[in-house]
Amino acid sequence: MATLKGGDKFQAKMAELAKKLNRPETLKVGFLDNGKVDENGISDVMKAVYNEYGTPDARFPIPPRPFFRTMIANKSPQWPDVLAAKLKEDDYNINSTLTAMGELISGQLQDSILNGGWLPNSEATLAGMFGHKKKGTQPLVDTGDMLNAVAFEIKS
Repeated sequence: MATLKGGDKFQAKMAELAKKLNRPETLKVGFLDNGKVDENGISDVMKAVYNEYGTPDARFPIPPRPFFRTMIANKSPQWPDVLAAKLKEDDYNINSTLTAMGELISGQLQDSILNGGWLPNSEATLAGMFGHKKKGTQPLVDTGDMLNAVAFEIKS
């Protein structure tokens, strides 16, 4: 029967890693409720919802522009591998790894907003008929509200 040696070092390393990984952490990325509202009382969170799913409101119609769902469908398959590589690179420092993931996913979300190929803003929107005069035809970016509202947080 074979005898294994060196198990003490392995056990010590596993205990060290377990301590680093044994803190429950949650990464949230998207439009966090920061309490900010525009001149019409609409929060950044609601702007994101209205643009993601569209609005049936005839007074202020917005077509669906699924920037969030599109980004998740296109990018999330890569996230586990990126997370695993970053954990190893950061010597299993959860906070450092989740910060890097938050930055990555936030950037991917902003890229989806910028480059989604959405239908242009309508003439009525551009004319300010809905109380939201737009500066350009590219939706989601003219005021900067959507891009600037993308954020992430890490919670224990």
